[in-house]
Amino acid sequence: MRKLVYYVATTLDGYIAGPGGGDPSGADYFPLTPDVIQFIVEQYPETLPWPARAALGIDSPGQVFDTILEGRSSYEIGLAAGMTDAYPHLRHLVFSTTLESQDPAVEIVRNGALDHVRTLKTEEGKDLWLVGGGTLAHSLLPEIDRLVLKQNRSVIGSGIPLFNGPFQSHMFQPVDETLLDSGIRVLTYDRA
Repeated sequence: MRKLVYYVATTLDGYIAGPGGGDPSGADYFPLTPDVIQFIVEQYPETLPWPARAALGIDSPGQVFDTILEGRSSYEIGLAAGMTDAYPHLRHLVFSTTLESQDPAVEIVRNGALDHVRTLKTEEGKDLWLVGGGTLAHSLLPEIDRLVLKQNRSVIGSGIPLFNGPFQSHMFQPVDETLLDSGIRVLTYDRA
């Protein structure tokens, strides 16, 4: 069975973006250091948007994921950069009750997110990449099988939380940790 993997960068205090949302990549609290880029290229090259893949000469299919799941706000980061589908090499689903279709290759899921993901997990294929945001991650928390957190050395005090919603308790156990030269730790947890 396919796994739902929440693979995302976070601060020490559990934020995936600053208070204004938007693309935090390259911000001082989420630096794109050479070791982070090398880690992504070696371990998760399919998580790079197509312009980065093209610039790096990556054209292979995904190693871990063949499907990306994201919320409307996360998807709109790509739209703001002029990309209606930043990941054409993956099956692309956006969960939104209000977004109008921007690209025929991008599937809009209007309701029933949890049931939709349960169905996706029974299909043949590689794992499902949950890119964000925090509200979607919270709604899919019962189905998240693995967390892969690129934990940066920063504390920002407020912003978009890793999980944005009411209290619910779920236990995960650590299964791997990679410390990069820049001080960023990649922490992997599986559902306990």
